[in-house]
Amino acid sequence: MAKKAKKAAKATKKAAKKTKKAAKKK
Repeated sequence: MAKKAKKAAKATKKAAKKTKKAAKKK
């Protein structure tokens, strides 16, 4: 479970970075 939680956190962080980049382009 700990491993899954870590992977989910990483995916969330990556998605947040993509969202921030998209917001900057607009």
